[in-house]
Amino acid sequence: MSALRAAGLQPTHRGRVAEILRSTQLFRDEEVDVALELFDEGSLKPNTDYSLLGLFDDAGALIGFACYGPTPDTDRTYDLYWIAVHAEAQGAGAGTVLLNEVERRLRDDDARLLVIETSSRADYAATRGFYARRGYVEAARVGHFYAPDDDRIIFTKRFVRPREGAGVVS
Repeated sequence: MSALRAAGLQPTHRGRVAEILRSTQLFRDEEVDVALELFDEGSLKPNTDYSLLGLFDDAGALIGFACYGPTPDTDRTYDLYWIAVHAEAQGAGAGTVLLNEVERRLRDDDARLLVIETSSRADYAATRGFYARRGYVEAARVGHFYAPDDDRIIFTKRFVRPREGAGVVS
């Protein structure tokens, strides 16, 4: 994969974010609308709880994005609301680069836990495998949540920070 660069997103990226979501062929129109509402909230309103991160290829084209933020009323827990890579860029490591950058930023913010929810539908099997291969564990499942026979699967990853004084020899 060529050089990829992660950076914040601007309101002008809205159309491309919609293209990325639709290219995956996983999200219904209503889901794309929800993602764009969060995009609008994060890109148009300063000091929002939604952080937007874009992944750009070496030509400067936006090929993926993530939206994440702190979970209200928790101790350093965050939710990953959306992560998507354009279908043409999938399978070459772009999703891993994007997720790693989200995790790096969360660690820098002293995050304790990242929560991701996804569907149990068969067409989400690759998504669930993606998270599992990156150290996420299934923490909960809510049966028939999204629709009959479509469970909500909740993955989590804990971020361990070094104990104070760890590694110091006296």
